[in-house]
Amino acid sequence: MALPSCAIPLPAMTTATHPCWHDWEGQALIVGPGGIGRALAAELARRAPGLQIRSAGRRGADIPLDLADDPSLAALAARAPGELAPLRVVINTAGLLHDGPLQPEKRLSQVNRQALERSFAVNAFGPLLLAQAIEAALPRDRPVHFASLSARVGSIGDNRLGGWYAYRAAKAAQNQLLRTLAIEWQRRLPQACVTLLHPGTTATPLSAPFGRSVPPTALFSPERAAGHLLDVLEGQTPAGSGAFLAWDGSPVPW
Repeated sequence: MALPSCAIPLPAMTTATHPCWHDWEGQALIVGPGGIGRALAAELARRAPGLQIRSAGRRGADIPLDLADDPSLAALAARAPGELAPLRVVINTAGLLHDGPLQPEKRLSQVNRQALERSFAVNAFGPLLLAQAIEAALPRDRPVHFASLSARVGSIGDNRLGGWYAYRAAKAAQNQLLRTLAIEWQRRLPQACVTLLHPGTTATPLSAPFGRSVPPTALFSPERAAGHLLDVLEGQTPAGSGAFLAWDGSPVPW
């Protein structure tokens, strides 16, 4: 089963300075330093030179973090207020679609409890528990972005192919959890903006087994995906917190 692709013409990549982030100061945290994560860190450093870019993940990051492990999240929570504050931008790129015997299901007979639990631990619970761990490092008096990669296959309204039970359901659950977080933060952190992002099909290890059926024009490089995603975030304000948006800024059905 191929990852859904978008037939909308690609917008031209921007090379202009982004003034709304150019003067931001503080820190940014990219969780999941894979292909998209590394590209986001590099592009964000270019657009927001006043931010110190930090990375967190299971490997290749300056902060060790496993979103499926409570002690690891607790360790992040303990160091965040002193080490990461003021935390202005948080982008979670961690996700789990396949891993050895864990593969997207094509039919009901392939569904099993362990795969469901693993997918939910990373794709649904992880982003919310990440928000909980870093909340104390977020400033109350300055704008903040908290974003997490979702997926169009997590859209209930856009599900026309079926299959991929665990991944679809976990991403849909993430959408609900972070939408609920956005409502709470509107009351307690009124300058925070929570955004769920569909990056499009991107050439990463997560999508590699399914990329052959995607037209080359619809398969993004990590660098291109990162540029699109930051363009979308740059246009988001607290008034639109809790949105589920595609790489081109268009809303994705819940």
